[in-house]
Amino acid sequence: MLERTYPLARKALFRLEAERAHNWSLRALRAADRCGILQALAGEPPQSEEIRCMGLTFPNRLGLAAGLDKEGNSIDAFGRLGFGFIEIGTITPRPQGGNPTPRLFRLPEHEAIINRMGFNNPGIEEGVRNVESSTTFKGRVGFNIGKNKDTPNEHAVDDYLLCLKSAWPVADYIAVNLSSPNTPGLRALQEATAAAHLLERLQAERATLANQTGRTVPLAIKVAPDLDDDEICALGQVFLDHSLDAIIATNTTIDRADI
Repeated sequence: MLERTYPLARKALFRLEAERAHNWSLRALRAADRCGILQALAGEPPQSEEIRCMGLTFPNRLGLAAGLDKEGNSIDAFGRLGFGFIEIGTITPRPQGGNPTPRLFRLPEHEAIINRMGFNNPGIEEGVRNVESSTTFKGRVGFNIGKNKDTPNEHAVDDYLLCLKSAWPVADYIAVNLSSPNTPGLRALQEATAAAHLLERLQAERATLANQTGRTVPLAIKVAPDLDDDEICALGQVFLDHSLDAIIATNTTIDRADI
């Protein structure tokens, strides 16, 4: 039934500014879930084989990437649509409003968008509370974490450590975002030496938390699509040296060659 209703909804949504349509859609999705309409429209998700990744079992292969449910307050609603995992965020230690608007632009002829959001999010404490309030989703929840815009790179590790510790009790896995082009200077943390320093600190903290809590939370890093071959090789070696659980490929490109 969703396939029949989407074309009508799309026409209405495209009359709105892109970010307003995005936010309105999330509110409508949550409301439809609360009153049972979403379940009636979506029906039961098709049967799918489980998949193992990062030492975790996922109900299916279909996941929702970070950037759509930035606050983690729509997990149950997206779960109704059949996702096997939902990655929330990017979440930073402190709330921040992101970049000035407009910051989301449609390219209908390319069926694409340009986003310049800038990690707008409610902060890690509220993000954790939102995940804790999820009651019906049976899949995996990942936390995509980042640094605040006003945190200098030399102190970025402190932001990531704070988010790691805060998310640890409720996250199934944690994704470290080093690759958004919309936070000034963030991609410099993908340089091999900087990434090695960051991973060394994060892995040490993971070991401490695992000993304290008796649970292990896999760690992934989200990388940019604009790295050259030498950068990819250097970064890959860092990931191997520090026993990274997964790589998430990829974040937003800054390449506009085909547009």
